[in-house]
Amino acid sequence: MSENKKIYLIYPPSPVMNREERCQQPTDDLIVIPPLAPLDLMYLASIAREKGYEPSIKDYSLSNSSLEDFRADIKKIKPRYIVVNVATPTLESDLETLKIAKEELSDSITTIAKGAHFSFMAKEVMQTHDFIDIAMCGESELTFGEIIDKMPLEEIKGVCYRQDFEIIQNQIRPFNENLDQLPYPARDLVDNSLYIRPDNNKKQAVIKVSRGCPYHCFFCLATPLNGRIVRHRSPKNILGEIRECVEKYNIDNFIFWSDIFNLDKKWTRELCNEIINSGLKITFSTNTRADSADLETIKLMKKAGCRLVSIGVESGSQYMLDKMGKKITLEQIQNTVKAFKKQGIQIYAYYVIGLPWESKETIEETLKFAKKLNTDYVSFYTAAALVGTTFYDYVENNCLGELNYTRPYYYPTVKTHHLSAQEVFDYHKKMVREYYLRPTYIAKMLLSIRSFTQLKNYVKAGLRVLKRH
Repeated sequence: MSENKKIYLIYPPSPVMNREERCQQPTDDLIVIPPLAPLDLMYLASIAREKGYEPSIKDYSLSNSSLEDFRADIKKIKPRYIVVNVATPTLESDLETLKIAKEELSDSITTIAKGAHFSFMAKEVMQTHDFIDIAMCGESELTFGEIIDKMPLEEIKGVCYRQDFEIIQNQIRPFNENLDQLPYPARDLVDNSLYIRPDNNKKQAVIKVSRGCPYHCFFCLATPLNGRIVRHRSPKNILGEIRECVEKYNIDNFIFWSDIFNLDKKWTRELCNEIINSGLKITFSTNTRADSADLETIKLMKKAGCRLVSIGVESGSQYMLDKMGKKITLEQIQNTVKAFKKQGIQIYAYYVIGLPWESKETIEETLKFAKKLNTDYVSFYTAAALVGTTFYDYVENNCLGELNYTRPYYYPTVKTHHLSAQEVFDYHKKMVREYYLRPTYIAKMLLSIRSFTQLKNYVKAGLRVLKRH
């Protein structure tokens, strides 16, 4: 009998979320960033192919599917391995898929869970969910390759697994220093038309250009998950993936995903020059820190096709910025926003309220500052103490409330030293309405619209967000 070489990689039939590990949030609360393709699974699928396996991918969250649909699929496919991306906010519902896989296929299938949660609490989760065979902790690509190569589990770094009646947590895997060695994601295994740019309804691909952030903000998972050292892919390697997307998949809209895009100005400029010199006509959005942007680099980004940058402003209170470890000033933020605006690049500003030191006064400062910056788009988040953050430990040590993630970044479950969780939520709703319902903002957005598709999508997104507030 021939060996079963099938591998099934899924996003489960839970609420639609962006499941990129440091940024786990429901997409209903977003305006500019739509649901993202399962890039992590596409990387794993390419690795599986290199090793002679037959991978398939399904994003159940976008297909209006149920657990019973998944049950029917798993019985039909009968894979040797199943890999599920598990998000902290949907942990229990996500894990139901692995339970079903074991019920239907028993010992003929190896169930594998991945996700940020398992980098910090793999053993705890596996103790209460006996249908998980292996959890991948940390960066998963090289770990997964060794699992399907059938290396002895005790020799694989970055796994938590069962041995007889014991759960064993191996040493964490060191970060992959050479991201160029990874194969390009298997985009042919997903329906790329599901993942679109919201203003023009065109296909949009995510390209991971770097990993790591040296700043380790109080509430953020980037540094715990990806390390303090920024690891870049080479500009030539990135350009190769861009070219593949354009020529093979007819995709010329991109999100350049990184924990911090423009920290290394030399690398940023080299990447932009590679794109410019290639002659490829693309557009991309990315992120920036307000203290690492300069006019020369901004101009080059614009020339290479940058249309939008997201900036983690976080607060309009210098006191709050200092407390959360942002290592940035309000003046730097203002100068950077002004510079990007001058080059005609749109700005998506992120703010977070509800950290332990938040008060009515600091929230009012943030709302006032947001209106002053008057960026094209904003997201006001309520602070979520995700497992692995310094915030998580602080909440537990200071008894600030229950750690619950039913509506992460939207409905707070922890209080501050000055405000109840309900007060934070009420201020959150106020901020969204006061920002987006300003006559000057509405007029500005209407004047910026260039197509009926853009108008329709923005009205739809705006109504969705306002309905929740």
